[in-house]
Amino acid sequence: MGVGGDFAEVNGTRLYTEVAGADDAPAIVFVHGFSLDTRMWDGQFAAFAERYRVVRYDLRGFGRSAVPEAGVPYRHDEDLCALLDLLGIDRVAIAGLSLGGAVALTVALRQPERVAALVLASSVLPGFETPQFDAMTRPVWKAGRADGVEAARALWFSCPIFEVSNEREPVRDALRTIVDDYSGWSWVDRDPGAWAEPDCVGSLDRISAPTLVVVGERDIDDMRRTADALAVGISGARKVVLPGVGHLPNMEDVGAFNEVVLDFLPLSS
Repeated sequence: MGVGGDFAEVNGTRLYTEVAGADDAPAIVFVHGFSLDTRMWDGQFAAFAERYRVVRYDLRGFGRSAVPEAGVPYRHDEDLCALLDLLGIDRVAIAGLSLGGAVALTVALRQPERVAALVLASSVLPGFETPQFDAMTRPVWKAGRADGVEAARALWFSCPIFEVSNEREPVRDALRTIVDDYSGWSWVDRDPGAWAEPDCVGSLDRISAPTLVVVGERDIDDMRRTADALAVGISGARKVVLPGVGHLPNMEDVGAFNEVVLDFLPLSS
């Protein structure tokens, strides 16, 4: 697979994938959040390709990737590792946001030898209690099952996690475009996949990869508490709070996000 967009046939599915940078450079893969896709990394893709072999892809069920088959189990971490195998990448830094952070954590726990570094931005932490986040998202799924995708989409876009994004017109417009393009299948269908290890929070002490935890100063309380738990639970983890940003720090302040991540990442794998 060369530079640019293509579809990777892996694990019985098709994942839309983009690759940039030199083949012999250390590799980094960017994993997007729920309802989002590769475009959320527009501010990072070319910038990081100056130093790294950069991979970004749409998770199964999102963006241009295929949706899951009803009743057919799958795992996001296994999809990612199969994609890396196809690309000939043995070790990689994984940068994941929100849901993407949970995928990154799972790879680090299940295949630690593959992970050169972790960047966990606004990350979900399976097994960690987030009552505020659960209370704001539960009605979205309820609306989707009862009233359909568009009802769920409207509630989702108005969630407090997007408050800062919605204050900034370019970010709001980019976010709206991506969320509007999301099929919304998981709001109305039962997902047969495993998004992450169910008890990552109880296994953080097993993670040995150098880890950067990034959280926005204005993200919701649950996400800031999650960042604290990750920073305490992962030995040697470094936590950075980006001022003035919320749940999408890489989109809301591209320069600050890129600076802290590039400063953290190793220049070899």
